[in-house]
Amino acid sequence: MTLSELPSPVWPILILLGIQAGDAAMMLRPPRFIVDCLDGVRFPRDWWWALITLKAASVVGLVVGLWVPGVAMTTTAAIVVYFLAAAASHMRARALNSAFWVNCLGMLLLSLAVLMVSFVRL
Repeated sequence: MTLSELPSPVWPILILLGIQAGDAAMMLRPPRFIVDCLDGVRFPRDWWWALITLKAASVVGLVVGLWVPGVAMTTTAAIVVYFLAAAASHMRARALNSAFWVNCLGMLLLSLAVLMVSFVRL
């Protein structure tokens, strides 16, 4: 097994990029389901700006990584770690509702699949 430094195929990265861009944009004026999710895991509202920053940085990293070796792979791995931390937060807060199962674990699986499909060569 080897790792590719540039994504191939590119389409999974583009899907993840679109989702992350939409998520970052939604955080500017979070809809009720995001507010409920963050409140459910007791994430302090004073720190919501950090989530916007992280999500925007992931968008930049995925775009730059289309041309700069290693950047998209590292960014995708960081997104996986972000959703592992989110899953841990949900479990710690016992907030195991649909937001956990669909949004959190769904994005964890998607980002992990993108990492495997676009960068791992068997």
